[in-house]
Amino acid sequence: MLQNRTLRRMLAGVALSAFATPAFAVDGADLVNKLNAANAASSVTISYGNIVVDGDTVTLEGTKVTPTGGEAADIGEVTLEGVEEDSDGGYTVETVRFADFNKTEDGVTISASNLQIGGLTIPAKVETGTLDSILMYETASSGPIVVTSKGTEVFSMSGMQANVARMDGDAGLTFDATLSDIKADLTQVEDAKSKETIEKLGMQSIDGKMTIKGSWELASGKLALDEYALDFNDVGRLDLSFAISGYTMEFLNAMRQAMEASQANPNKDEANAALGLSMMGLLQQLTFNSAAISFADASLTKKVLDVVGAEQGVSGEQMAQSLKGMVPLMIAQLNMPELQNQIAQAVNTYLDDPKSITISAAPASPVPFPMIMGAAMGAPNTIPQVLGVKVTANE
Repeated sequence: MLQNRTLRRMLAGVALSAFATPAFAVDGADLVNKLNAANAASSVTISYGNIVVDGDTVTLEGTKVTPTGGEAADIGEVTLEGVEEDSDGGYTVETVRFADFNKTEDGVTISASNLQIGGLTIPAKVETGTLDSILMYETASSGPIVVTSKGTEVFSMSGMQANVARMDGDAGLTFDATLSDIKADLTQVEDAKSKETIEKLGMQSIDGKMTIKGSWELASGKLALDEYALDFNDVGRLDLSFAISGYTMEFLNAMRQAMEASQANPNKDEANAALGLSMMGLLQQLTFNSAAISFADASLTKKVLDVVGAEQGVSGEQMAQSLKGMVPLMIAQLNMPELQNQIAQAVNTYLDDPKSITISAAPASPVPFPMIMGAAMGAPNTIPQVLGVKVTANE
């Protein structure tokens, strides 16, 4: 009787253990195969020397990334943590950690640490025309990145953080990124003239950050880069933005196929010519929505005017007045009266009180790229009207 009770307890313990742990271990090779299938749009293949699976952690040893037609690059050990297989055969990965990077070539060393991706989703099957046809992740980040040249640190940043989110109904994506505490040592510039100018400007080093924000709509292929900004202390903020439509999944696949065909052709001249024609054809599918470039001054303009003026034997204020007289003469050859007046007025306003200057293009309705190319070849002076170009200052 005692023996029977003991046996039943042992069997119950075994059964409980079976339910408490996964019935099957993660198939590392299957995971990588499906990862490569979903990553095909990037034309990069991931390979490995060995896979080690420990519970929900998969480690790829001797990992390499190989672009189509290119040479493999060693990226070392890659660890995937919190790996789960879903009911469809796809995978989710909590965190992907990459080995710290440190490489020296021609006296220049680049190092990066704490590289990782969060919220990686690997579909079981690539579904053309949906977000499941591309490799998706929620975050990407790094720790410090440092570049040294001949033993001197010439560039660094404290880290990078990027986020990607699906729109409702998987209609598209929104994304943003920040590169923090960017520092550059300009004293290492070797060109004598540039070095002299840097010294006169008192800009032996610069520091600031980069920010990026945008979105991509799947159906229309509208790619909008709402913000691409470089903001440096005591220099200024340069901000770019644009929006185009037609950048669809079909467009991306056609572009990838054209590049793969070019790389597979042993006759490079023929391959380049064919690729050029393919790209020209693909551009016909795109539509221009808007674009803008602006600069918000943070003391750079006055420094430049003082330095350039000193070289001409005049003050910075006198240099500004001279430029205000020269600009109308320089742009007269454009043969675009309305735009010329805008440029002249904006330059005058900006030089009187340097705050910001913006060049924008916002047509009343989106303009197909073929129409832009036709205007550029047939009547270049009509492009400002076609694209709705404006130049403004201090607004």
